[in-house]
Amino acid sequence: MGLLSEGSPLTWDETKALAQHVREHGIEQFINLFARLKDRQGDVLKWGDEVEYIIVRFDDKQRAVQVSLRAQEILAKLNEKEAADPQGVKSLWRPEYGAYMIEGTPGKPYGGLLAHFNVVEANMRYRRMEVAALLPDNEVVMSITSFPRLGCPGFTFPAAVPTPDDESCAARSNFFPDEAIFPGHPRFKTLTRNIRQRRGEKVSINLPIFPDRDTQVPVQGSIPSHPDYVHMDAMGFGMGCCCLQLTFQACNISEARTLYDQLTPMCPIMLALTAASPAYRGFLTDVDCRWNVISASVDCRTREERGEVPLQNDRFRIYKSRYDSIDSYLSPAGEKYNDVPLVLDDALYKRLREGDIDHLLAQHIAHLFIRDSVSLFSEKIHQNDREDTDHFENIQSTNWQTMRFKPPPPNSPIGWRVEFRPCEAQLTDFENAAIVCFVVLLTRVILSYQLDFLIPISKVDENMQNSQKRGAVLTERFWFKKNITAIPPGPAQQPDGDETQRKSSESQQQQQQHNGTCDEPATGSSTDEYELMTIDQIINGKGTFPGLVPLINSYLGSMDVDADTHCTIQQYLKLIQKRASGELMTTASWIRQQVVSHPEYKNDSVISEGNCYDLLRKAKDIQDGVLPCPELLGNNISSKTTDNIPAAIEKHLTKHC
Repeated sequence: MGLLSEGSPLTWDETKALAQHVREHGIEQFINLFARLKDRQGDVLKWGDEVEYIIVRFDDKQRAVQVSLRAQEILAKLNEKEAADPQGVKSLWRPEYGAYMIEGTPGKPYGGLLAHFNVVEANMRYRRMEVAALLPDNEVVMSITSFPRLGCPGFTFPAAVPTPDDESCAARSNFFPDEAIFPGHPRFKTLTRNIRQRRGEKVSINLPIFPDRDTQVPVQGSIPSHPDYVHMDAMGFGMGCCCLQLTFQACNISEARTLYDQLTPMCPIMLALTAASPAYRGFLTDVDCRWNVISASVDCRTREERGEVPLQNDRFRIYKSRYDSIDSYLSPAGEKYNDVPLVLDDALYKRLREGDIDHLLAQHIAHLFIRDSVSLFSEKIHQNDREDTDHFENIQSTNWQTMRFKPPPPNSPIGWRVEFRPCEAQLTDFENAAIVCFVVLLTRVILSYQLDFLIPISKVDENMQNSQKRGAVLTERFWFKKNITAIPPGPAQQPDGDETQRKSSESQQQQQQHNGTCDEPATGSSTDEYELMTIDQIINGKGTFPGLVPLINSYLGSMDVDADTHCTIQQYLKLIQKRASGELMTTASWIRQQVVSHPEYKNDSVISEGNCYDLLRKAKDIQDGVLPCPELLGNNISSKTTDNIPAAIEKHLTKHC
């Protein structure tokens, strides 16, 4: 969820009055941090995953299922182990937005050994069992992206009722009660209230209904402008979804920028491949993914910023929510593909350039900092800009984008990192581990083979929208690079380029800036470089295009991999390949199939209580390994995952470090 500062939250009016203070000091903090750490070298590869979970309660007598609002209680018990032995725990647990959600990560990051790929699934399984041990028989921890009946009457336990007319409430939702927001940290309700108040109205999330034979229009609870859409009106509908995220530590800032850029075109591909959320507020929708739901759920832009009325009181026309896909590449090789007009704060950009921040990174930060802080604590107003980074992180951590470029924390052994954020959570540890290992292996191949996935940002944006459509993994085509085997040289070896080119670029930028907009042309980006491909072709190859899994296998063939790890990795890659080809279903397609084939389904797009109960009961049996699901997982799923890397490999590592 991002920065969890402790303290007393300010009201929106108090926070708004300090918006420029936070921005200006956040920029100074970044400049100072960059000056200290820009030349940092030699950090080793480390990586880790984050899986978000929902606590689900089954009522077998009533054939009902609810989210259990006991996350705070469960989290307190889970955190006792970390408090007692911070360095020895196998898992770490943190709060998430929902009072029914928790987030789990490995106790320590994984490293550069291939054998670590054989530990991921076992650690995920350990995490699930660790939570399960704290639950009564009628509660289950599930890694589902969205609870299908979130926002329906009685969806929480204990029962809670929305109070839209209560001015003291954070959400004031017609469907999502404040009790469903995690109560253990003030950040979550503060964000909810401040986003609503900054926007000037409740957020408005609208998803097209899945059109079936007897679907009723207008949809119950819809708004007049969108009668055939499922309407939601609270941050909880988006931030109350679960996801699967990965973080990578690079050896230096240059490698981090390369990974940030090269993984960006993979974001819509992985979103479609991991699609797992077709159901919202008790309805089947015509989308398969959560992304636009979360984007709209935290869209704090005013009507002026959204372009609905002319600018009068606000500074910028802002084209995206603060939760969306990235808007610019950071590496020299990516600069020519920055073809989307970039809205940025001119004064902050100028200060960053004066602070010796190169153009690409300066415009990235100045773009993030067009946003206001939406959560500020009284104890954090005045900081030491040479040592603290809370004001920088305040804005950075509330720009929730597909990728996140993460500077090292102050006074920390942690290096420059990137976060890969698009993937949806899957039912089983096997699936989640497969996705994690595939993406991590892909980063190794990108760096080892110097692969080039770069396409114009506008094409990535187009792919992001197409990736969320129903059945996108099979029916949609996505812009992708034709020749990925050689990264073209950037403008220069260093991000600034030579002095002549730098001045030319800056002159051009100044001419193009209007109302804070910087339009970087996509010179050299033509359709000769990229084309529309299916996900099957991207993953498995076609003609002269090698395919990502064959490239990974080529890389593995040159490495010394122990037999068990090799077996596990191959199981994971087969899952990815078969999902891409359509031989196996996505989680979203499986959920949709289960709902429409249920005896209670009336061809009306409605997911009844009994339908939802049976769906999640079956999902639980699949995640527990009790019920085979060949259409989702394939046959004979048996990875060689283990809790620890083999002793011989550990000994070899110790000897050579």
